[in-house]
Amino acid sequence: MWQPQIARLPDGRPHLQHGPIDLILEAWGRPSEVAAAYEQAEACFATILPRLVDELPLLRRPVGDLPLGPVAQRMRWACLPFCDTAFITPMAAVAGAVADEMLAAMRAGRRLHKAVVNNGGDIAFHLEKGEHLTAGLIGDDRTADPAGIVQVPASQSARGLATSGRGGRSLSRGIADAVTVLADSAAAADAAATLIANAVDCDDPAIKRAPACQIDPDSDLGDLPVTLSIGSLSPRAMERALAGGIACAALFRAQGLIEAACLTLGPHRRMIGEGMSLTPTAPLESLDPRRTPA
Repeated sequence: MWQPQIARLPDGRPHLQHGPIDLILEAWGRPSEVAAAYEQAEACFATILPRLVDELPLLRRPVGDLPLGPVAQRMRWACLPFCDTAFITPMAAVAGAVADEMLAAMRAGRRLHKAVVNNGGDIAFHLEKGEHLTAGLIGDDRTADPAGIVQVPASQSARGLATSGRGGRSLSRGIADAVTVLADSAAAADAAATLIANAVDCDDPAIKRAPACQIDPDSDLGDLPVTLSIGSLSPRAMERALAGGIACAALFRAQGLIEAACLTLGPHRRMIGEGMSLTPTAPLESLDPRRTPA
């Protein structure tokens, strides 16, 4: 088992790593409150991965029995509303659920104006009245190149942001370069982004697929086909694929499961909901994927 690594960046923000978990934390408030929040998060961090590993067999199956660990429970509850829509396991929400749990640890008993947990681009955040979050919107999950901005005021209910797509940290059944979602929690955004990215798809001989288990024997997708590569697609094929993703995002928004989504495939982008802009007008540092949002 990997050992948890806890360090401080030059500006004082905690950088926490444990196996596939890679977190950057940032909080705003009185210095004593911020320091206590960081200490609480660091104390919580070492327990997260071991408890997830203990329940992996359950978490890799379709949503069913209630797991024991707090992060695993967040994963299950985030995925449960999507069960009637498509195949999903709690693993679809793992990165977002970790971010949510770490944010809860930071906030417990603390008075913070604002707090952000960035888990490799899946972000949980807390905003008091008058605060806002500005984060980079990427156009390709493989390169994290900034393509626009996400702006969330405290008056908006969203408190989670996540991106999924082909070439990201997990296998994808679709062909989206990136799908970014705003939702009530990071876990919910993570699950929704996964399914919307899967729905950006079409039948075309240029798309090469293989069973997930052939790529990763431990994948929760089993023998379901996942995308390996994409050749040259016609504009019409791309539009068909994006239409499937937009229909999925529109359904989730109508059901109150997400607030907004941005879908990217090649040069084509589609948006639904409010809070995102395709014009990268934010300061460069807040568009840097390694920089915690402002």
